[in-house]
Amino acid sequence: NSNTAMTASSTSASNSNDSSTLSSLLPPIAHRDENLVVYIGEAPPGWDPEFPRQAEVEVEDGDQNDNERQQEPLVSPPFALPNPYGWMRDETRKDPHVLEHLQAENNYTRSRTAHLESFRQDLYKELLARIQETSYSVPRFVPSQRVTGGQLQEWMYYIRMFEGKSYEVYCRAPKTGDMEHNNWDGTLESPILPGEQVILDVNILAQDEEYCVVEEVEVSPSHQRLGYSADFSGGEQYSIRILDLETNELVEDGSICTNTDGSIVWANDDDTYYYIKLDSALRPYQVYRRVISRKGRQEEDELMYEESDEMFWLGISKTKDGRFLLISSESAEASEVHFVDLKLESTQGAVVPVQCVAKRRQNVLYNVDHRHGKWWISSNVGSLPNMALFTAPAVADCEDSWKLVPSKTSGTALFDGNIQDRSLDDVECFDVGAVVTGREDGLPRLWFLRLAEGHDSVEGSKSTVKLAAVERLEFEEEAFDVGMSSNHDFYAQSVLIAYDSFVTPTQHINIELVDSMNRTLVKERDVPGYDMSLYASKRMLAPSRDGKTKIPVDIVYRKSVMAEIEALLEPAPVHMCAYGAYGSCEEAAFSSSLLPLLDRGIVYAVAHVRGGGEMGRPWYEEPNGGKYLCKKNSFNDFVDSATWLVHAKLANPNMLSCEGRSAGGLTVGASINLAPELFRVAILGAPFVDVLATMSDSSINLVITEWEEWGNPNEERFFQAMKDYSPMENVKIGATYPSVLITAGLHDPRVMYWEPSKFTSQLRHGSSNDNERPICLKMEMSAGHFSASDRYRYLRELAFDYAFLLDQLGVLGTKE
Repeated sequence: NSNTAMTASSTSASNSNDSSTLSSLLPPIAHRDENLVVYIGEAPPGWDPEFPRQAEVEVEDGDQNDNERQQEPLVSPPFALPNPYGWMRDETRKDPHVLEHLQAENNYTRSRTAHLESFRQDLYKELLARIQETSYSVPRFVPSQRVTGGQLQEWMYYIRMFEGKSYEVYCRAPKTGDMEHNNWDGTLESPILPGEQVILDVNILAQDEEYCVVEEVEVSPSHQRLGYSADFSGGEQYSIRILDLETNELVEDGSICTNTDGSIVWANDDDTYYYIKLDSALRPYQVYRRVISRKGRQEEDELMYEESDEMFWLGISKTKDGRFLLISSESAEASEVHFVDLKLESTQGAVVPVQCVAKRRQNVLYNVDHRHGKWWISSNVGSLPNMALFTAPAVADCEDSWKLVPSKTSGTALFDGNIQDRSLDDVECFDVGAVVTGREDGLPRLWFLRLAEGHDSVEGSKSTVKLAAVERLEFEEEAFDVGMSSNHDFYAQSVLIAYDSFVTPTQHINIELVDSMNRTLVKERDVPGYDMSLYASKRMLAPSRDGKTKIPVDIVYRKSVMAEIEALLEPAPVHMCAYGAYGSCEEAAFSSSLLPLLDRGIVYAVAHVRGGGEMGRPWYEEPNGGKYLCKKNSFNDFVDSATWLVHAKLANPNMLSCEGRSAGGLTVGASINLAPELFRVAILGAPFVDVLATMSDSSINLVITEWEEWGNPNEERFFQAMKDYSPMENVKIGATYPSVLITAGLHDPRVMYWEPSKFTSQLRHGSSNDNERPICLKMEMSAGHFSASDRYRYLRELAFDYAFLLDQLGVLGTKE
């Protein structure tokens, strides 16, 4: 953004491979060009008008209009933000000076951690020993649709993993009776189900590739074709392939349908599918309909819908009953759903019009499913603090017909959006009822909804939908994670859920929709060598500095470690994590990769800071959440949680570490600026830390859509607040910081690689850290936002992070 020059890095790094030189290698000292600035506010002279300084919206004329966003005044004159490391930004990722600097960073990190090589190998072996390398997912039934002249064949679908292979193998087997139970003998050669077919081996697809992610795998209605999307760079730009499952030959290779977001939705035939294209900022913005038999170029596909507002992005899905294609257009604060009647399309054999469920209104979010002629809608319409549950006739422009779903007996709505600690996230509709996912008491929840006789959403009925019974599924543990698993059959009498906790490996449980007490444990994750009785977890509440907010903090530990803490009143090493953005939740979920930490006496803590959605939408939204002008609540909550752990004698600053990824990296980056003395080690993965420079520049991917999450610093309303917490601008000069490991990917399309690179140099420039507290950058040159795609390589990267962490905490001893 307005860099006035491009200057090469000068480093103190030696290129020598001599081991004695490497052992004493000094960190790269990046050149600071004090002439480089980023202009915040009004457009500076010469600014390209193609990239707006703020969202283009209508100015209110005095009449109330729900569709209008308020235009905010821009900072004037523009503020010149120093950007001394701005030369690190290279959109091409080919500038030799920048690449040389990144390589120097990697060389330093490699040499600074060379003494840990043997330990990393041990950690990798431990991590690997805790996973069942040869495994499979629960086989699930996917309904078929009969094709003209064809024979109906029903299939069960599942994924296999094989020892020594890095990627998934997608399989299917003919459905015959109850096939959720099987007698697999655990060997590589044995099929999971009789008649097993491999339909996609990602290991073959990934051959000779540094990176490979398959985003979506969708079988056609007759199950004779398979559509899948793949990304080979980490840039999250997917190409689509269509495979004939009878001949095992590609009908379309990845050269035809490119630059997509990875979504694939089949129409109600095997010849037509829908997908989404990306714009130049990688925003999903156009929905296309492709007819395979036409064999046309991608440019000839039919454009069904285009989202012109750059604050919004698109998603597509199909209702579980197969009736409608849903096109969701959403920003952080408003949404709009369009639909295509696929039944009508298949009947007419032609394109049918795209219609709107309810026109977008500012600050109104809604999601839609369909059941027996009615839309089932979750929405915060009416300025509700949480989402409420509505139904309406399944027609276009039905916003005036939304009705809350009440109980038949009490007449009140369980999900009316006004209960502070009960929030609704989604509703899945089935023939015999519906399942609501949401949160209550800070935990994920599932509710089974049974419809009252005579008040069901039967096709053609004009009666109000009412509930005969609502049952919340209960579990014994204090903190847990639970959610719906893969449920494709609208007419199913039962659903598969997934349950786990910090100490309970994932369980897949089949539950009848009409009698939730009828439960069957279908599959439990096998964790080699794991003894659940040795570990425990608890949820605690840390006081915030405002004197009224209680921050949930989950901890997991070995029981012997906690017994020692309580007996000796001496703290243990504690590793804290948090996210705190987008209303997303950090759940108390099982992870075998935590065991190497727990077994070395580490207490693992998750701080559920504001900005997440753990306590409902008010935990996220203004005025008291962690968004916009109250974003600092996220960082204060993290620091307050850490401070409370110290005061509670569970931790001390010399043995307290912290970690966060992406927006969680912002949480950690801002927190170590607020209280660098509180932490001994910090790990930041792909951290969003250059907030002002990034969010002021709409030429950077996805910035415009992010203005409704963080605010736009070009606007007076947000500028000072964002400047006050942006990690890049708030490094404390002369302070001693924790040891820091920053990891990133060169091809990350979400957090550009130059953000973590700049922050690394800024930390070194400002802090007083010596060689005992290193600041290291590890840049993956062939990865994107989500690190390695190869599961074995991912474990090696995790072992690298853990080795750094344990070394800096001084916990390199043998595990318990």
